[in-house]
Amino acid sequence: MPDSQSPPTRRGLVLGGGGVLGGAWAVGALQAIEEVHGIDPRDFDVIVGTSAGSVLGALVGAGVSIDSLRDHQRGEPITEGPLAGYLWDYETATGGRRPSMPRLRGPGSVRLMASSLRHGLKMPPTAVLSAFMPVGNGSLERVGHLIDAITPFGEWSPHPALWIVAMDYEAGHRVVFGREDAPPAPLADAVMASCAIPGWFEPVTIDDRTYIDGGAWSATSADVLVGRGLDEVYVVAPMVSFETDEPDTLLTRLERRWRGSVTRRCESEVEELREDGARVTVLGPGREDLEAMGGNIMDGRRRLEVLETSLRTSRVALEHGGSGRLADTG
Repeated sequence: MPDSQSPPTRRGLVLGGGGVLGGAWAVGALQAIEEVHGIDPRDFDVIVGTSAGSVLGALVGAGVSIDSLRDHQRGEPITEGPLAGYLWDYETATGGRRPSMPRLRGPGSVRLMASSLRHGLKMPPTAVLSAFMPVGNGSLERVGHLIDAITPFGEWSPHPALWIVAMDYEAGHRVVFGREDAPPAPLADAVMASCAIPGWFEPVTIDDRTYIDGGAWSATSADVLVGRGLDEVYVVAPMVSFETDEPDTLLTRLERRWRGSVTRRCESEVEELREDGARVTVLGPGREDLEAMGGNIMDGRRRLEVLETSLRTSRVALEHGGSGRLADTG
C-alpha cells in the first residue's frame, strides 16, 4: 500500500543583517520561533545569513542552541556545546560603535564604479554607492577567530546547507558562499566578507577576489531560496520594520527612512518566495524594539536592552500577529 504519510515540511531560515544590535535582536526572534512554533533553528533545511546574520547562521549551523546564544549574549558561562568556555566581548570585538578613520585614497572600488556604469540599473543603489565609499580600516579578525573556534577544522559547516551572502567588490554581483554555484571559501573568510561594511571594515580577499558586506546587495537576500522546493520560510530581519517610532534625532530619523527602503526590498523578495509556493513569515523589530535600538545599530551599549526587549516582543508578535510580523500564506 502507498505511504499515506505526508512528506516532511521543508523549511528555510533567512538571517538578515543589522549590526551588533541586530544580532542581539535576532537571538530574541529565534527564541520566539522555537517557543511559539516549536522549531529548533538548527533543524532548518537551509540557513541563509547576511552580515550579522552570517555570524548567527554560522553559530546555529555549528550546532549552537538558542539557549546558549541567549546566555552568551548575557555574559553567562556556557558549559556545553560549541560555545563552551568561549569568551567574546560583544562591545569591542568588532571595533566599537564608531568606525575608525577610513583609508583616504579615493573611492573604494574603481572596478565596481565602472561596472555600475555598465549595469547600474540592474544593481541595487546600495551596491553602486559602496563603490564610491572609501576603503574601511576596521578589522573583523576576531569574528574570524570565533567562526574558526566553533567549526570543525577543514569543514565548511556541520550544517548541510549553510549559505553566506557577500558581494563581489569588483564585479558588483551577489555571491552566496556555500551554495553549489559559489567559489570555495573557508567559512571564517566568507563570514568576515559578509560582515565587511563598506567604509567601516576592510574588504576581504578570497582567491584574488575582493568581497564586502552582503547587505550592500540586500539586507536579507531571501530570494536566493526561490526554486529550492521549500514549504516554509522564516525571515528574521533586524533591518525590516512594518511600523516605526518617532525619533527625535536626525541620525535616527535617517536610519528609519533607510529601514523603509530595506523593508520594501524584503517585501519584494517575499513576494517571489510566495509565488514559488512557500509560506513566508517575516519577523522584524516593532516600535518598542526600535526605541531600544536607537539610531546606531553598532552601539553595543544598547545590546542587552535590545536582547531583553526582543525576547518579549518577538514572542508577542508571533503569538498575536503583532506589528513586527508579516505572514504570507500563499
